[in-house]
Amino acid sequence: MISTQDWADTLRLWNYHQMGHAPRPCSVAIGLGSHDLGVADAAADLYKRGMAPLLVFTGATSPTSRERMPRGEAVHYQERAIELGVPASAVMVEPRARNTGENIRFSRELLTEVGIEVASVLLVSKPYEERRAYATARKLWPEVEIVSASSPMTLQDYVDSIGDVRMVIDMLVGALQRLLIYPDQGFMISQHVPSEVIDAYERLCRGGFTSRLLRDEEGHVLSQARR
Repeated sequence: MISTQDWADTLRLWNYHQMGHAPRPCSVAIGLGSHDLGVADAAADLYKRGMAPLLVFTGATSPTSRERMPRGEAVHYQERAIELGVPASAVMVEPRARNTGENIRFSRELLTEVGIEVASVLLVSKPYEERRAYATARKLWPEVEIVSASSPMTLQDYVDSIGDVRMVIDMLVGALQRLLIYPDQGFMISQHVPSEVIDAYERLCRGGFTSRLLRDEEGHVLSQARR
């Protein structure tokens, strides 16, 4: 059972994870691979609204996507976008990336190889991955402007689309942990995390929503001091 407090804490994390950027025309839209085809849907919609002349889908497979996307996340995203009416000529695929950092680095390398100049990137992700993706891109590609985007939906809508509320809470908790510990590891820029968000995160951890947390070799949850 999910308590009223659990849901309130999850909603606080959900709201923090989203950047609140207004979509605007950019040099390219990059869709970050995952198990969620909604990223491809959002990217295709942005393309059709004239927000980017080119889509790059990036991602190999992961334990959460291998069964649903055996040909690789980027390939399945490409197929979905074309199915939704995006011309094949407007879609590029980066099929090797296995984490957010590689998504950014390999997409950047691909665009450089084909001679496309990039001043701004519309970075399309799952709703709760907006802030993590933004922080990673700012670290690895600081000279371009990053505009975050995802499918507009409520937390309840997202839970309904996934079909497993506990899994969603675990994913939001895991994403917050990474925002706390990855800056010191050089993977992303540091961002202010309000104390009320930290409090919500810690309550959810104590409540057992921990399956997506990173741990050390002895099984202890990796943590960082409050920022």
